[in-house]
Amino acid sequence: MNPLVLRSAIVAALGGLLFGFDTAVISGTTKDLERVYDIGGFMLGFTVATALIGTIVGALVAGRPVDRYGRKKVLFAIGILYFVGALGSGLVTHLGLFMFFRFLGGIGVGVASVVAPIYTAEVAPARYRGRLVGLVQFNIVLGILLAYLSNFILASTLPSDIAWRWMFMVMAVPAVIFFLLLFTTPETPRWLYLVGRRTEAVEVVHRLTNSPQEAEFEIREIEQAQARDASATRAPFFVRQNRKVILLAFAIAAFNQLSGINAILYYANDIFRMAGAGDNAAALQSVVVGLVNLVTTMAALTVIDKIGRRRLMLIGSIGYLVSLGALALVFTVYKERFSGASSVMVLGALVVFIAAHAFGQGSVIWVFISEIFPSRIRARGQSLGSLTHWVFAAVVSWTFPGIAAVLGGGAAFGLFFVCMIGQLFWVLRVMPETKNVPLEEMERNLGIELTAEDVAAAGSGPRSH
Repeated sequence: MNPLVLRSAIVAALGGLLFGFDTAVISGTTKDLERVYDIGGFMLGFTVATALIGTIVGALVAGRPVDRYGRKKVLFAIGILYFVGALGSGLVTHLGLFMFFRFLGGIGVGVASVVAPIYTAEVAPARYRGRLVGLVQFNIVLGILLAYLSNFILASTLPSDIAWRWMFMVMAVPAVIFFLLLFTTPETPRWLYLVGRRTEAVEVVHRLTNSPQEAEFEIREIEQAQARDASATRAPFFVRQNRKVILLAFAIAAFNQLSGINAILYYANDIFRMAGAGDNAAALQSVVVGLVNLVTTMAALTVIDKIGRRRLMLIGSIGYLVSLGALALVFTVYKERFSGASSVMVLGALVVFIAAHAFGQGSVIWVFISEIFPSRIRARGQSLGSLTHWVFAAVVSWTFPGIAAVLGGGAAFGLFFVCMIGQLFWVLRVMPETKNVPLEEMERNLGIELTAEDVAAAGSGPRSH
């Protein structure tokens, strides 16, 4: 593999590490937030969801800047948002300001979920694309593990009144590293072609490939796609022709969160405490969950380009049903009679759940969404997928504490179980396989390729949607 391709993919994926860290870090601070800001219940849920509201905004607005200013410049902006959000969340003493800085960090997460997979997909050759785009997911789960581990270490070594603040502020360090490393990476050749900078695009392609023959093939593929899309670079998005890929992106993103993954990541310590574990044991068990997440993601990335996206989703769907069924049963049977044994049972079920998620949805979602949209609408398509993902994440994470408090943990996990039955049917009946398909061929396979008439109509029709 070309060294520059690998380095560029790794640097872009560091945005995913910050994404994962920001997602999971709050799980170790919920008790302190209740104490310091005198909140609980619904208000705690809203405070936790503030970052998710930011991700919704970030995913919603990311498409246009990514197309207008380029993938790389937007990655720079993400690094700044992470840095400011991390320091602000840890330093402020007012709840409103805390939520504001969490919101800023959330915008960074939302934008990262759009641009990092696009960037990597556009610099990676087809035969490595699944693994390289999957590096984003690997770094997300690495960030989650580092957040759990950092929370555990800080809670064990610092006084409780300041430990929770450092849990947020430590993220400023990798944010700076990410920002500086971006100077060593190129802009993607597909975006350079998209905005008419052909000479630069050709130069980048030659740097990203291993031989003149490979470079010429890549250039030819890109130019053919750009020729088809020349009059449609701002093509309509919500039209019948794009309906299939829009529904595919919406479905995989919605099912991702209807599994309950973000509720579990955000409230991992609280779930373990509900099952009878003490504070330190709950924090340590969260580290175990994060480690399983990382190891299983690594396993998935080694096979995603061999056995394909669809088979991973099938395996993950079955694992979801087994683990969520077990969690619903444990929380229904034990209710208020939790003990050390029940805590271990919950840990075992959550380990299976996390493994199922990491091997299936977690490894596939961003790869799949980055692949199915044609270049003329790829940024907006990725934005739609990310927006859907984060809207459902906000709703699930906001409502989970209330549902668990009113109906019990068994009912909450039972609802996720029912949703995953739906995902299993979707994978079996609807989801296409996308492995080893060049991006320029994907639209032909999905039946959304532009005809000459479509191009002419797009060029003469409305210029914004």
